Amino acid sequence: MIRAFLAIEMPDSFRTGLALVQGELKRSQADVRWVAPGNIHLTLKFFGNVPDDEIDTLALAAGEVAQEEEPFQLKATIAGAFPSPKAPRVVWLGLGGDVVPLNRLYHKLEKAFAALGYLPEGRAFHPHLTLGRVKSPMNREKLARMLEKMPPMDWPPFAVKELILFQSVLSPQGSRYTPLKVIPLGKV
Repeated sequence: MIRAFLAIEMPDSFRTGLALVQGELKRSQADVRWVAPGNIHLTLKFFGNVPDDEIDTLALAAGEVAQEEEPFQLKATIAGAFPSPKAPRVVWLGLGGDVVPLNRLYHKLEKAFAALGYLPEGRAFHPHLTLGRVKSPMNREKLARMLEKMPPMDWPPFAVKELILFQSVLSPQGSRYTPLKVIPLGKV
């Protein structure tokens, strides 16, 4: 079995900004398990444990959808939290830009994977990058105030040209992600 997910990888230039945002929010001294900037990505579908022989099938289904969509651009918007900035449990950075093609891609992928027995998410798709998960109430109010005061990000957009099917290996040192398949967008 392989623990797998499909995602959009962030460019290295973007990761520098993510680390800076995390650094600013860490000043709250809230009890947050921060995601390593190298592990931050936009998850399109988390599959969980998949039999080894289904990986190619998932990649093929994603490839059929991806070839129908042209590359597009995304950009950072604002920092926030689920369920709300006032009661943060998951700290995130929102994504904007070409959200119409991103949403179309997401819904087509969900449909393709549902046909393979992978049920769609039970909630609306909100493009975001998870920065960290709050572990306890310690300094959570301070973190909430910092999130509400943080200005919108004014970073250059980045091009999305491919999807990546990743393997996720859990360990006490944190998750390690290994690309299994790179799936280009558009006709190749």
